[in-house]
Amino acid sequence: MDASVGGLVLGLLVGLRHAFEPDHLTAVSTLVNETADARRGAILGAIWGLGHTISLVIVGVALMMLGAVLPENVAAAFECGVAVMLIGLGARAVVRAARDDAHAPELPHRHGPRAHAHATDAPHIHVAGRTWRWRPLLVGLVHGLAGSGALTALVFAQLPGTVMRVAYIALFGLGSVAGMAIASGVAGASLRLVANGPRARRTLGLVTGCLSIVVGILWGIPMVQQLAGA
Repeated sequence: MDASVGGLVLGLLVGLRHAFEPDHLTAVSTLVNETADARRGAILGAIWGLGHTISLVIVGVALMMLGAVLPENVAAAFECGVAVMLIGLGARAVVRAARDDAHAPELPHRHGPRAHAHATDAPHIHVAGRTWRWRPLLVGLVHGLAGSGALTALVFAQLPGTVMRVAYIALFGLGSVAGMAIASGVAGASLRLVANGPRARRTLGLVTGCLSIVVGILWGIPMVQQLAGA
């Protein structure tokens, strides 16, 4: 029993560290550049972590019910999805910086009976009087799919029983929520201090966008090679 509890605690800590992997930080960095402070950055990271956890739990539970592990070619396809997403996020960041979307005109629209205006018509929700887009959740969902196979295989090998395995995955996801909230919050606070002017933000958008494109290409090459050789 003590070993199982220790394994669950380890899952939380590993999830916390998992949030700081290069592809995660690269993806979220292209989104955090649109925030204004540490609080918004932390919430953005937590939304990413929520999407990440949802994918992990759904795929993990499905694999456990089937008593199977994710096929290597499917796992590679999910990783290719991450690569495509990184390239897309990077291209979007570069285009936004080039167009200077930070000064886009406010667009009036409605949410049911509520009418208001702000500088985006992208899908979003409102929390505590602030506007939050769905994009971080979708990015987290894709990352969770990519990591679900390896995590489930590890859980199968280390923990007995379905309940303990699901608990490990859930705690791993909770750790990733906390880790990304911390990382994004720090990034948001840094942006407020370092890139608080329009020109500096545009430059940072270009840098993070180009970095995301490069990481996406490098991330995808071995996955494409693996799929081509399958």
